Amino acid sequence: MATTMSEEHYLELCESPVQFEHASSVNNVFFDEANKQVFAVRSGGATGVVVKGPDDKNSIAFRMDDKGEVKCIKFSIGNKILAVQRTSKSVDFINFIPDYPHTEFSQECKMKNASVLGFCWTNWNEIVFITDQGIELYQVFPDKRSVKLIKSQSLSVNWYQYCPETAVLLLSTSGQGNVLQPFVFRNGTLSKMTKFEIELPVVPKPAKLSLSERDIAMATIYGQLYVMYLKHHSRTANSPSAEVVLYHLPREGLCKKSHVLKLNTTGKFALNIVDNLVVVHHQSTQTSLIYDIHLREPDCALNTHQPVLPARSIHPYRIPLTDGAPRLPLNVCVCAGYLWYLQVKLPPTVNLQQDKGKLMDFLLRRRDCKMVILSVCSQILEGGERGSLPVVATVFDKLNQVYKEYLEAEQMYTLAMESGPSRNSAAQKRPVRTQAVIDQSDMYTHVLSSFTERKGVCHKFIIAVLMEYIRSLNQSQITVQHYLYELVIKTLVQHNRFYMLHQFLQYHVLSDSKPLACLLLSLESTYPPAHQLSLDMLKRLSTANDEIVEVLLSKQQVLGALRFIRSVGSHDNVSARKFLDAAQQTSDQMLFYTVFRSFQQRNQRLRGNPAFNPGEHCEEHVVHFKQLFGEQSLMKAATA
Repeated sequence: MATTMSEEHYLELCESPVQFEHASSVNNVFFDEANKQVFAVRSGGATGVVVKGPDDKNSIAFRMDDKGEVKCIKFSIGNKILAVQRTSKSVDFINFIPDYPHTEFSQECKMKNASVLGFCWTNWNEIVFITDQGIELYQVFPDKRSVKLIKSQSLSVNWYQYCPETAVLLLSTSGQGNVLQPFVFRNGTLSKMTKFEIELPVVPKPAKLSLSERDIAMATIYGQLYVMYLKHHSRTANSPSAEVVLYHLPREGLCKKSHVLKLNTTGKFALNIVDNLVVVHHQSTQTSLIYDIHLREPDCALNTHQPVLPARSIHPYRIPLTDGAPRLPLNVCVCAGYLWYLQVKLPPTVNLQQDKGKLMDFLLRRRDCKMVILSVCSQILEGGERGSLPVVATVFDKLNQVYKEYLEAEQMYTLAMESGPSRNSAAQKRPVRTQAVIDQSDMYTHVLSSFTERKGVCHKFIIAVLMEYIRSLNQSQITVQHYLYELVIKTLVQHNRFYMLHQFLQYHVLSDSKPLACLLLSLESTYPPAHQLSLDMLKRLSTANDEIVEVLLSKQQVLGALRFIRSVGSHDNVSARKFLDAAQQTSDQMLFYTVFRSFQQRNQRLRGNPAFNPGEHCEEHVVHFKQLFGEQSLMKAATA
């Protein structure tokens, strides 16, 4: 089926954007990355400031005195204190805590002749000033309307980047700007991390600022902090296109170059991180590429990555205009006064990645992946050809590897809890079951049961797929649920593959279980040997003696049942009643007499046992025998 262009957009903007008054000559717009808030400041705040965030039900609106052009404005965590920078020398503060003074107070930077490049809140009442001569960490006391210097560091600064998730501040130093000095903030402390150098494509002579702030970004990907460098192409022949170089920045140790994302083109780019994917937007073609640093490229050098999918534009977003003008499909328009979250749509990726193994690696790391993964499993079975079996096996193995890791984590957690409180178990957290955990029930319900009923598919392929899934589970040392074996048996019976069924059971390809044995019993009318196969399975289980007796008695094989309970040593503990009932139903007096004598002899033998209860073991079948054969027969049996 052909895929339309609208179905190929794997990136989209969220349905509910943050709307704000667009930028104009009287309205300045600021965005705070830490709180994801947009500030619309009219006339320096004199005619109003409106603050909106994606999770805020209500916007914050207030006025402040116009004391000059606002350069930067941010709330502390929890919207408790507002910081406003209007000059290159100081930052002003306004309390937003109820019952605290609302009057502004100010703090100048300590270093003489320094210019404030910006500031970042590191806690609800801690703020760091970044100047061209270093950094200054302050504690703000809103009740006293005062600010106290905690710590400062002197160094030449070109520009800075801050990652709020990890509280890491990155400073560009040196003449070329490519020596980066990170700092981390933790509980009111400031720690210097190991500095590192970004490799420039060309070293300028004489030295000049060559690394721009817009070409560097920090982001947490798969729980690790990376510094991303957008490396534009040089005119040399060996690097004709741009690339994104990722430097892994650990809390301790050296920052090292770890990944290279090949962009295969030149021009202006922008970066996003969505669901642990690096999204690179190319301005001139208005398309985007996505990269997954956990995917390995077989044809590339270590940690060099090509795009996961072909380049596509973001799904167009229609903004309704109120002036009667036509609705225009827009992606992002800063002037329109909209802020969107970027989202990855997984369904379109299924048809854009032909390598299903690679597609599965990609999907298993995404947030809302379960139903898309199950749809891929159904899709690869649609062909119904044995040639696709290796692909099916690869997909099953990848799913069951994640499934196994979850089961092992769950088991370790359970053992830690059962062993009681200890230093290790106290820190143990219950493993989170993500959507990537596709268990046997998921596969049975959404894929395999409907697959076995599909018309026009070769039954050999159906059986091969079922056995491939069971093989994969066994390989991952996951106990196979009986309903999967039942599906195999029903499929074999439906297509009269009794010889194969016999082989599977005889060579224990299908593991023994009581439900499976019961299913075999029900097949006796269709396949008579199933009865003996069932008994053999129950006997192997060694925990199903009662079930075997019930099966034999239901078939009126009373002597067989009697011989069985003797062979397993349970003759002394069973009730005689069900054996006598079964013998009575045969209308064979001799059989009934034989069963009666067997239990009578047992009772006589057990009378010396203190635990023996004659009422429980004897009375019931004496009465039985009297009713059927009379008093004389009973006397004859007793003296026989």
